[in-house]
Amino acid sequence: MAPLFDTSATGARAVFFVSDSTGITAETLGSALLANFPGARFERHTVPFVGSVTAVEAVVARLHRAAAAGEAPIVFATVKDAGIRARLADAAAVVIDLLAGHLTELEAELGATAETRAGQYHGLGDLEQYFRRMRAVEFAIEHDDGQSGRDLASADVIIVAPSRCGKTPTTMYLALHYGLLVANYPLTDDDFPTDGLPRVVAPHADRCFGLTTTALRLSQVRHERRPHSTYASLAQCTLEIRRAEDLYRRTRLPFLSSATRSVEEMSAVILQSMNLRDRPHERPTP
Repeated sequence: MAPLFDTSATGARAVFFVSDSTGITAETLGSALLANFPGARFERHTVPFVGSVTAVEAVVARLHRAAAAGEAPIVFATVKDAGIRARLADAAAVVIDLLAGHLTELEAELGATAETRAGQYHGLGDLEQYFRRMRAVEFAIEHDDGQSGRDLASADVIIVAPSRCGKTPTTMYLALHYGLLVANYPLTDDDFPTDGLPRVVAPHADRCFGLTTTALRLSQVRHERRPHSTYASLAQCTLEIRRAEDLYRRTRLPFLSSATRSVEEMSAVILQSMNLRDRPHERPTP
């Protein structure tokens, strides 16, 4: 039987994101660090809710199996319990504690001891902020892909782009992470020729932001959805990208290419361009 973690065959280094909560913080911070090594290959494993002796022993066993199959695994940990952290530190792994040093520094600066209760990072926390994010997600779902024109005046951002340029992932990311009310509208053949923005979004031009990509990339993405179709052909994609970018320039719409950017990067540019980074929930309704 092949080992459970045979990374020697793939040349990938085993990486574990270990947390006493959801693992989101460990994944986000750990992935940000790993991104600085684009030439390396990683086999990623997320292990959430490690808040007991039984749970950490199971993790340590996995780490030992991974080490036996290849190089010592890398562990990014966001665990507050000192006993669990110590047990991880004894494992056959390179453990990067993402909290310990920072908590010590904050304790010294604030003159207070950090609470050790697990799972605080992604609890409900600020209820007002939580419910704002949930409302934003509902708004994004209702207004995805131009399904509804209702209450667009309340939108913080309206993302405009040809199909499969990254509208929906960017919309959902902005809604879930920032509590922004985001709609998106697909540019189709029916929207051309036109001198201005499509009728549905034209009254809200000051809140519109465009996405584009390369014709080749768009064709590749569309072929995954509808292989060998006119919709996915390079000629059709070239036409749609050219028309969209011409429209953005004519209407002075800010836009960027999703071809080589992550959702996080695109969201950061949109926040900055639309002046929404600092006070996303305080935008006045027109």
